Amino acid sequence: MGPMQTFQVSFDHLDLFSYIGGFSGAAGPLILGNRSLDPKTDFQGALSDLATFAKRVDRLGIGVGPDGPVNMKAGIERASSSLTEARVDHIFYESPRTAHEWQTWRRDLKDFAPRPF
Repeated sequence: MGPMQTFQVSFDHLDLFSYIGGFSGAAGPLILGNRSLDPKTDFQGALSDLATFAKRVDRLGIGVGPDGPVNMKAGIERASSSLTEARVDHIFYESPRTAHEWQTWRRDLKDFAPRPF
């Protein structure tokens, strides 16, 4: 389930999770489809108050391998653009020359993990 499950669980429990990373998954395409993020309603409204979200979430990251399925990459890029448009601070990492695979997830984690420190 990857990022989709990560975002659904963590955004519902921001009192428990302050570092959220979704790597190479379908969170964008499955949750958003072909539309932009609606911060007031998507993820049960967790992004509706950006000041509160920013206080609770220290790091939000998403990543993708560019050689993976085209619709997955496009959806994740659209999700990142939507987060930027909504002014949600986040990290977007693209793992070079990888697809939806172990190497992508390793690189995403390697980029994401040290950032809090």
